[in-house]
This record gives sequence, structure tokens and C-alpha cells, in this order.
Amino acid sequence: MASEKGVTLLDFWVSPFGQRARIALAEKGVQYEYKEQNLVEKSDLLLKSNPVYKKIPVLIHDGKPVCESLVIVQYIDEVWSDKSPLLPSDPYQKAQARFWADYVDKKVFDCGTRLWKLKGEEQEAAKKEMIEILQLLEAQLGDNKYFGGDTFGYVDVAFIPFNNWFYSYETCGNFSIEAVAPKLVKWAKRCMERESVAKTLYDPNKVYEFVCYLKKKFGVE
Repeated sequence: MASEKGVTLLDFWVSPFGQRARIALAEKGVQYEYKEQNLVEKSDLLLKSNPVYKKIPVLIHDGKPVCESLVIVQYIDEVWSDKSPLLPSDPYQKAQARFWADYVDKKVFDCGTRLWKLKGEEQEAAKKEMIEILQLLEAQLGDNKYFGGDTFGYVDVAFIPFNNWFYSYETCGNFSIEAVAPKLVKWAKRCMERESVAKTLYDPNKVYEFVCYLKKKFGVE
């Protein structure tokens, strides 16, 4: 087993991207130091560790930084490979998992941001797109327990941190996720039963308070 010495996570509490890393580390049982970051006045450690994008999350393992949340999750899965594998061993299934995690990465947060940040027709367009995204992901989930079948895995880790943002998306966009993607809601509840997820995600109301702060900051109330 790889040494757990010197494992540090640079993160921000509400970040769904950082929460991916936290869930993966919890699934593997890895002990680490958590360092909350100020995203306005970025620390020297963050700037040194991620000089390209200058953003969280960053996993520092034995002094070596790993950046970008999905890359971090893959790294965690490969380094601590003796417990709770997140990616399938089959090359095709692994490629599919990477594809859908990448889809979540490119679509959900951006569309959700437009939901709370925009108004009128632009917001309606974002709502329509979000519904399409969720329904496509629900179709991919099908009747499976998790995205990888019966086993909690890579796509679940990539997607479940957005569950506690759903209330904000629904409230700002005036729609119901359960009405448009009921299987996803059941999937999310199953994921929330896992200790790694339940201890990582924040209350949806607390997330909504943060979204309201952002709305005020950007003058979109």
C-alpha cells in the first residue's frame, strides 16, 4: 500500500470539484490534511501547487501536487488501489466511465451557474438545457443502482457532489428535478447513504445561502 504520509488537500468547502477528491479519499480510507483556501486572496501554497490554473482542488502527495478533480480521483484510485476500486478494470467500461464523468464535468456546473446567474429567456434556456442534461444522465443510469452497475464508482464520485446544489438549481430555475428525472433522485439518496458522501456534502440550504451570496455579489438578485 502506498504511504499516506504527506497527503494534503487544498480545497474550498462548497466546491463540488473538491468534494470529489474528499469522497474518493474517504472511500479509500486515506488520512489527509485539509487546508481550506481563500479563493479571493489565494495562498502561496495554492499558487505554487497549481501555477497553471491557480484553482482548487489540489492534492499534494509527498510534496508532489496533482491538479484537476477528475485527474485527482484517478490518481487516488491508482495509488490506493488495494481498497474500493472506483474505475472498472475492463478497458471499455473504464473508457465509458471516463466519458460520462467528463460529460458531467463539462455540462452540469456551467449550466447550473447560468441558472442562478441569468434571468428571463437566458435563464429559461439554461433550465431547458439542465433538464436535458439530467434526463440524459438518467437514461445512462437506467435501472442500475449506481452508474457502474451495483458498485459505487468513478461516475458517481464525479456527479454526486452536485446533488446538494440541486435545491439551488431548482429554486433559481423554478423546476423540480424529481419531476423530470426521478431515477436520479433515487440514485442520489442511495449515494447519500454512504458515509463517504454523507460526511462530505453540505446541507442544501447552506449551499443555497452561498448561492444567494453569489447572486448578491454579481448583482443578479
